Amino acid sequence: MSPTRDGPAAAGGLAAILSEVARTLQAEPDVESTLEAITRAAVEHIGGDAAGLSLRENGVIRTMAPTDELVVTVDKLQARFQEGPCLGAIAEHQTYRTGDLEHERRWPRFGPAAVSLGVRSMLAYRLFVTDTTLGALNLYSSRPDAFSAEAESEGLLFASHAAVALVGAQTEHHLQAAIRHRDTIGIAKGILVERHRISVEDAFSMLVRTSQHANLKLHAVATWLVEQSGRDAAR
Repeated sequence: MSPTRDGPAAAGGLAAILSEVARTLQAEPDVESTLEAITRAAVEHIGGDAAGLSLRENGVIRTMAPTDELVVTVDKLQARFQEGPCLGAIAEHQTYRTGDLEHERRWPRFGPAAVSLGVRSMLAYRLFVTDTTLGALNLYSSRPDAFSAEAESEGLLFASHAAVALVGAQTEHHLQAAIRHRDTIGIAKGILVERHRISVEDAFSMLVRTSQHANLKLHAVATWLVEQSGRDAAR
């Protein structure tokens, strides 16, 4: 991190950084690329040696877009011990900044294990938009006490900014998936109409009944039908 800054110049500098980060994130074409841009920019603008995102999905925490494979290993330790800055940031507090993990008392099992891998300090931010928790942005350093109060403060603004970009990317991803599913369901209905000489409404009802009977999502049933019809046509 750069030396401590105060006053309007510092505020202007941070604003310029956030604006540049926003432009970078908006230029990314998909969710995966957005996540990778977030973690790269986090290391560049906040500090540390590596970064990663931990997202909670259906109760399971996954490591996304790590800038180094070490991030995945350290996050697995947190999941195994069910303790650590990342889990704390997601479940309890907005931010966790460690001193030296070798002397950290809050995580008696995770701390020594992380140090054995060369991680001496961490900074973890809860990512959220309003009250919706998405997970955590985590930074890792091989140096003890690597993250200053200034880094924590500036990084909090960056994490909030990144969360907005992440939600936008996820929304676009879901929209694109919904469009693909709609098109596939439309094709599947057409196949049933032609095959069974039934109405479009009856074809849709048939797909719904099959979905319920097989305990599969409607788009999964439609995808299977479309793929099976393609295989039959190729024979």
